[in-house]
Amino acid sequence: MKWRGRRESSNVEDRRGMSGKGIAGIGGGIGLVIVLIYALLGGNPGELLDDTQITGSDSSISHEETAQEEELSQFVSVVLADTEQVWGKLFRKEGLVYKEPKLVLYSGSVESACGAASAAVGPFYCPGDSKLYIDLSFYQDLQDKLQAPGDFAMAYVIAHEVGHHVQNLLGTTDQMARLRSQLSQAEYNQYSVRLELQADYLAGVWAHHAQGMNVLEAGDIEEALRAASAVGDDTIQKRSQGYTVPESFTHGTSQQRVRWFHKGFQTGDIKDGNTFEAPQL
Repeated sequence: MKWRGRRESSNVEDRRGMSGKGIAGIGGGIGLVIVLIYALLGGNPGELLDDTQITGSDSSISHEETAQEEELSQFVSVVLADTEQVWGKLFRKEGLVYKEPKLVLYSGSVESACGAASAAVGPFYCPGDSKLYIDLSFYQDLQDKLQAPGDFAMAYVIAHEVGHHVQNLLGTTDQMARLRSQLSQAEYNQYSVRLELQADYLAGVWAHHAQGMNVLEAGDIEEALRAASAVGDDTIQKRSQGYTVPESFTHGTSQQRVRWFHKGFQTGDIKDGNTFEAPQL
């Protein structure tokens, strides 16, 4: 992705070195990879904190930014600025106003309106405060643990979380919240899959318009597709436990995530991404 020397967003909040309450441990036998992937690309980390022991108090620690972190912070700021430009234009086209989200950089752990979270949960969006949260160390996890290298893989992650912000602005998030108390867990999981696939679609819509801005390079879309495939429920479960439990899926299979991102990239039209009415995902 062509990003060096381009406009950075002013909506970046740097909390690195300002840790929230420490997370002592996560119950239920959830491993690090499962926790990371659950929140990655849409999961609410607050849902995993029911069995989490929170200890200590807010504190500040010394944080010295490395050269790699400085580059990454600039990169995510440029990507965020691009999403602001694209979604601002698309919302105006629909007669709507796009309220830009904040992106919070943190290290170690952080407090959000959705609860406390550690870096282990990966990037996430909190509808309670309309903020995206990311520990830049995730970039290394994306390459090493998920085998999804490349700067546009990271751009896809950010665009997906911004997709959840778009859903929040359009009222989809509130509709999902109302369903939680009306459905069984298995039934709600099916709606959760559709919510996540729509966020993948919206990430593809952004990529479509980013291509029109002449900022994409050869291989960028392939990097995003590898990342989408790497975080499919079936791939995650096979990696972590050796088998799949389809009724427990909350984000969609690798094939579904790739398909919906690619569809968004092809059309570039927000109206074609109604996953809730799609007969086949």
